[in-house]
Formats: sequence, C-alpha cells, structure tokens
Amino acid sequence: MYENILLATDGSIASRDATAHAIGLADLHDAMLHALYVVDSDVYSAYSGDEYVDEHEGPEHGLEEAGEDALATVTDRAADRGVEVIETLRHGRPHEEIVDYADEESVDLIVLGTRRHPEEYRSLLGSVTDRVVRLSDEPVVVVKTPVES
Repeated sequence: MYENILLATDGSIASRDATAHAIGLADLHDAMLHALYVVDSDVYSAYSGDEYVDEHEGPEHGLEEAGEDALATVTDRAADRGVEVIETLRHGRPHEEIVDYADEESVDLIVLGTRRHPEEYRSLLGSVTDRVVRLSDEPVVVVKTPVES
C-alpha cells in the first residue's frame, strides 16, 4: 500500500513516538522511509548573531547539529528493524518544507508526532502538524504523545 513514507522529525519526545510508528509502517509495507528534519529559518533569522564570532557558533549551526542527531537516531532505530532510511535536512519553514518534500519525492504517507499544547499556544502560534494536515495532498498520520501534568 505504501512505497514511500515520510517521517518529519524534530527530535522531540513526540517525534520519538512518531518514529516508532513510521518504522513499523515502513517495515510492514516494505517501504522506503524518508526522515526529514527542517531547520526552522524563522528561529535562526530572529537572532542578530552579534554575539557569535562565526557561523559555526550561531543558532543555525546548533539547529543543524540537532537535526543531524535526530536523523541519525531515526536511522539507527530503523536499522534494528531492517528498514532503509533516506535522511534529509532542509532549511525553511517546517510545514512548507514537509509538504514540498512529500510532493517532490512522491511520498504516499506523512507521519508526524504531536503533543497537546495549551489552547493559548495553539491560537497564537498554530502547529506545524496542524498546518501540514491542512496543506498536504497526501494522507497524514498524527501520532499523539501524552503530556504529563
């Protein structure tokens, strides 16, 4: 049923549960798993960078390192199940990059993790998951992670 499954990860706890789900689906369907981490350009462009000596110390570099670690974690976990992974790190607005990647790579399914956030947070900022669900032409599986009170 699925040949290409996209897991969008940010390395968070919610992504951990989504990773397990995506790997299980890829294993079940003998599908290629695409792991995507998006370095949020809005985050690092908000900083002036005046306190950094060079680009290897700034927030963009730190986010890239976090992304590389998150992607390596997905690949390691998938290897335990014999699932092949294509790792991709992109820069931009996460929801846009996820939807664009899915279209470009002919993805059959997108898997995302989410945590329940307070209503005030969602109304002010929205959610990458919410935006992907609304904008994607592909089916989206949302793996919910409980938040401890």
